[in-house]
Amino acid sequence: MRTIHEQPQRVPVKIWDGNGVVPFEPEAIAQVQRVASMPFTFKHVALMPDGHSGIGATVGSVIATKGAVIPAAVGVDLGCGVMAQQTVLSASDLPDDLGPVRAAIERAIPHGRTHNGGPGDRGAWGDVPDRVQERLAGFLPALADLREKHPGIVRHEATVGAHLGTLGTGNHFIEICLDESDRVWLMLHSGSRGIGNRIGSYFIEKAKEQAARYFYEEFLPDKDLAYLPAGTELFEDYMGAVQWAQAYAFENRDLMMEAALNALTDCINKGPYFSIVGGDDVDRSPCRVVSCHHNYVSREKHFGQNGVIVTRKGAVRAREGEYGIIPGSMGAKSFIVRGKGNRESFESCSHGAGRVMSRTAAKKAFTVNDLVEQTRGVESRKDVDVIDEIPKAYKNIDDVMAAQSDLVDVVATLKQVLCVKG
Repeated sequence: MRTIHEQPQRVPVKIWDGNGVVPFEPEAIAQVQRVASMPFTFKHVALMPDGHSGIGATVGSVIATKGAVIPAAVGVDLGCGVMAQQTVLSASDLPDDLGPVRAAIERAIPHGRTHNGGPGDRGAWGDVPDRVQERLAGFLPALADLREKHPGIVRHEATVGAHLGTLGTGNHFIEICLDESDRVWLMLHSGSRGIGNRIGSYFIEKAKEQAARYFYEEFLPDKDLAYLPAGTELFEDYMGAVQWAQAYAFENRDLMMEAALNALTDCINKGPYFSIVGGDDVDRSPCRVVSCHHNYVSREKHFGQNGVIVTRKGAVRAREGEYGIIPGSMGAKSFIVRGKGNRESFESCSHGAGRVMSRTAAKKAFTVNDLVEQTRGVESRKDVDVIDEIPKAYKNIDDVMAAQSDLVDVVATLKQVLCVKG
């Protein structure tokens, strides 16, 4: 870990770059320095080894504040995260041809996007299944209260149900992986879908409106760093809305994991295939479930102070003994980790490998043949629409893990054998 403290910073920036082994583009460093110049940034800004530039705040940054929150420092994929489920299956239980298994998972879980998100969108439910409707019911009263104060927060109420239990697009995925003992794991990555995006976008614009109204916009180092002061009604509404979206994201992942496990067991006709455990049983059980956010806000205690607002934009909480997931790119390794509770990182670690080039640049730099070669041995789509997710568009996951050895211990190393992309 190295420290930068220079103009225009008010507090230091601490960067986990493996003594320069892990690359960062200049704009990513400039972004965290701008955040470090804000008057309410607490102690320092932590930049994880997978960091790369984003909108307003760097993806891979951990930003602690006192007295304000920056909506763009969280972004719009509220509650995005990963869930991993260890099973009792071994590699020998899987069929030689995983194509039908991938097709079964793709049938069971809506993914991708067509019709610009309109009617017939393959990434949303047409008729929402009863099992999804039942889980959705618990979210509607709080959403109704939020909409009463902020009518513009939901454009199409139907998407709230139509997106629950669905994957989405981009780097969201569902994978079958093998660990070092050839035990089968299922892993998936998604968040709060359209409703989370809308909540995030809405409050980012509200923060910008306030910056203009109260004439502090010109003093911001970046207009996307517009903030909501603690104690104001908008601050409380935003924090409540984010908590709602984060709970929705957990439910979304849980529903997809259930569907993926059912699709797998139907294909191989073998069970029982999993048992959900937690607490003291997690280490002794043959099956482990881990689910964690990596795009979220929480109130925490750090450096002896309560009420610290921590925004993790592409970072996982890694308290001492706490389990997390650090996925690699398509065709790369992924890791189940246990946190070391490093206070300098605000008890955090990376959320993945991190991009070294944009999606547009990746599509220009690589071909379908490159994708086929780099994902050899993984049952997945290998077409022009997923070139932007090619492994070499990401940092080397081994370098990223080495750079954060003081943040986490590796519990299990996973290798993908099947990947479903949105």
